[in-house]
Amino acid sequence: MERAALFGMSLPELMERMGALGQKLYRARQVWEALYKQRVSSVEEMTVLPAELRARLTDEGAVVGMPEIVQAAVSVDGTERYLMRMADGETVETVWMPDGDGGERGDGTEAALEEEVLEGREGNEGSRPVDKVDKRNWGALAAAGYRRATICISSQVGCAVNCQFCLTAKLGIKRNLTAGEIAGQVAAVLNRHGVKIGKDRINLVFMGMGEPFLNYEAFIASVRLLVEGIGIPESRMTVSTSGIEPAIRRFAQETLRPKLALSLNASNDVVREQIMPITRKWNIAQLLDAVRTIPMGKRDWVTFEYVLLGGVNDQPEHAREVLALLKGMHAKVNLIVWNPGPGIAYTQPDPESVAVFQKMLIDGGMPTYIRRPRGRDIYAACGQLKRTVSEPELVTIGA
Repeated sequence: MERAALFGMSLPELMERMGALGQKLYRARQVWEALYKQRVSSVEEMTVLPAELRARLTDEGAVVGMPEIVQAAVSVDGTERYLMRMADGETVETVWMPDGDGGERGDGTEAALEEEVLEGREGNEGSRPVDKVDKRNWGALAAAGYRRATICISSQVGCAVNCQFCLTAKLGIKRNLTAGEIAGQVAAVLNRHGVKIGKDRINLVFMGMGEPFLNYEAFIASVRLLVEGIGIPESRMTVSTSGIEPAIRRFAQETLRPKLALSLNASNDVVREQIMPITRKWNIAQLLDAVRTIPMGKRDWVTFEYVLLGGVNDQPEHAREVLALLKGMHAKVNLIVWNPGPGIAYTQPDPESVAVFQKMLIDGGMPTYIRRPRGRDIYAACGQLKRTVSEPELVTIGA
């Protein structure tokens, strides 16, 4: 009998399913709550349903179908990298970063205020000032001992974009993930850590394997599940794109919209095309024009990610070009010191070059931050995910 996953179904879809079983529609709401609020792992755990209905669902092949964590690696900095297995056996990697990596700093959201105040970063590294009311509120939260973490989610099995500095690019593309498989990564990690939504502060970044905007429908559907079902607001989500121009324009029209981070990574088309071949299809000017169509409130900021590659895009002339490109935009820049990987012929910039680059952007009026590398020792950092299945640091779950 073919198994049918319930996790990933919307409330209207669950209502249709319950109706087909001759059930009253309130049963759909009960299943919805069990799937996304309680995050159950089996139909039998849906104890709010009558035993007869649970048995019928099971007999008809219904399963929760949440992705399964099958391996884990733990970094010296507390970061955890998971190998997630889908129902068909395909795998992706998902990352848990306690306290995050600083990616939210300066973007004007609640997550940014937590980052800046709780770690004493206000006024540093180009950050904007935080008002005293915010400081008092977040200070109280810190004293209460609540948890704050970021989960990095994959959207595809592999990736088709072929960025030359990224290990994931070497995998190629196998298939898109479904909305349930994308949101299910989050649910599986939340369960592993016993997270309580509403008490613990969780941020999500769609920055794992794959290009979210090349799997647009499933990505947006997963956002709805995460917001309406699991209860994580879109203001705590960031989606990173290599630059799919039509999808950025479509994204601008969404009513439920996470924050956007564009992987710029170069200050001109010549360099960007060398390290990001997708530039041949949509150049920097086209991407910036698309980004400008996104409605922006006073506290909304677009993030531009910039991976610094030694001797390639990290020189003062590149910093000056970045300032010229982003002049007048409601933007901030996250600098990412390249995370090395086997078989990739780039080098890390020296610390002095990184410091000079950041200072030039800040002095030019562009808020600029350096993302903290998390989990480099276990290949969990930006650009290092590679569906690892056999490394010494991996622990098979349940073994």
